[in-house]
Amino acid sequence: MKLSEYLLHDGLALAMLVREKEVRPIELLECAVEQMLRVQPFINAVCWEELDMARTVAFSMEQSPVRGSFAGVPMLVKDIMLAVSGFRLTNGSRLFAGVRCEHDSELAARLRRAGFNFFGRTTTPEFGANCTTESPAYGAPTRNPWDTDYSSGGSSGGAAAAVAAGILPVAHASDGGGSIRIPAACCGLFGLKPTKMRNPLGPVAGEGWGGMSVEHVVSRSVRDSAAVLDATHGADLGAPYAAPAYMGKYLAELERPLQPLRIGLILDSPSGAPVHQDCIAAVEDAARLCEGLGHQVEHVTLPDLDFEAFGHAMRLIVAAGTSQAVRVGSASLGVRPSLESLEISSFTSVDFALRHSAADYADAIARMHQVGRRLGTFMESYDVLLTPTLTTPPARIGRYAADRDYVTHRTDTLLYTAFLPYFNASGQPAMSVPLFWNENGLPIGVQFVGRLGREDILFRLAGQLERARPWFDRLSPLALPPQAG
Repeated sequence: MKLSEYLLHDGLALAMLVREKEVRPIELLECAVEQMLRVQPFINAVCWEELDMARTVAFSMEQSPVRGSFAGVPMLVKDIMLAVSGFRLTNGSRLFAGVRCEHDSELAARLRRAGFNFFGRTTTPEFGANCTTESPAYGAPTRNPWDTDYSSGGSSGGAAAAVAAGILPVAHASDGGGSIRIPAACCGLFGLKPTKMRNPLGPVAGEGWGGMSVEHVVSRSVRDSAAVLDATHGADLGAPYAAPAYMGKYLAELERPLQPLRIGLILDSPSGAPVHQDCIAAVEDAARLCEGLGHQVEHVTLPDLDFEAFGHAMRLIVAAGTSQAVRVGSASLGVRPSLESLEISSFTSVDFALRHSAADYADAIARMHQVGRRLGTFMESYDVLLTPTLTTPPARIGRYAADRDYVTHRTDTLLYTAFLPYFNASGQPAMSVPLFWNENGLPIGVQFVGRLGREDILFRLAGQLERARPWFDRLSPLALPPQAG
């Protein structure tokens, strides 16, 4: 298979070629590696390659064919949370340099059963706690394939940059405060954050960031995202709680008729700060598209959720998670945390966490639960909410560098991502959809939010939007191979 042909297919289409014996798994892997080697110097999206293991798996697939929906499709996994046996896992931190996993997490095992072939990890900010991906652990920032002066977003910035640059059609990602939706918006991709605990986090973790963090993928096509969730969703053994049960097939939802939805259009940032006109234009354009598809769109305002109090609660929960990771990691590695091994924001977040009590943490969790109650009641009047994904277009490299004290840094980033983390707190599914590019050629995502447990409605809507305004063939300049440029 030629690279130019590889770029024309999503993950499901590539797997179909494998099953029909029109292409071998090793050919798909070598296409991914060829593109990676070509674009990596420009974007720095892949941090740890594991090509020998991947080639062994690719050849073994020819002897014992995998029957999963993504048989033989190359996969990159984010350098945080997801354990993959034999792979390095540094959480984007110099503190964990050289650490390797001894087992697969349950989600990794399910992705393997779906047929994916893991060949490396993608970059992430330190401990996933930033809206851009510029950790010193990787030597250079991760850049946006649409314009390398800009960030690909975070914390799944490497995953989104890799997909937008054509290395692979779908990549593992996670989202604790917008970390799937931010980079999807910045890189012109589809990114769905599932309902809280829709996908498993075991066997080591019970929840992440007080239940706000979930894992899934970023992808070029909606159907890849749906098919991955079909392969991975459902509680694993010992999970502390689970998402509302879903008994159907998400992939099938894309073809099901969608009755007219009542969509609440939100333009004002919860922070009260101005929203960039490009982001307003993108969401108003999406509203017109939805109306043209027969949906009812009306301007609404989010209930008052006390943005400042919410921001403090989120900072405390994230700092507590970071502090625990630093404490446990330092003890197991026999090292002492320092500014040589941690970024300033991470280092000072540990002190921030330790200056608060267990009761303060309980108050922060209670605040998140209150947000969920308020938004659950609010959503009784609407099928879907429509908002900007971000308050400005993609940020320039360095704009949100973690070289400041934790509170200052996280307060600043929350203004950029203000429309996103409420729905991590509530656990509702939300997706960023690539329907708009600004005059500078940068993608501007829009966010759709569903009721708790209703990914099916979001996938139906996403499929309808994708058919009405296709984006799959709109490739970033870096994705195009030289002969196609």
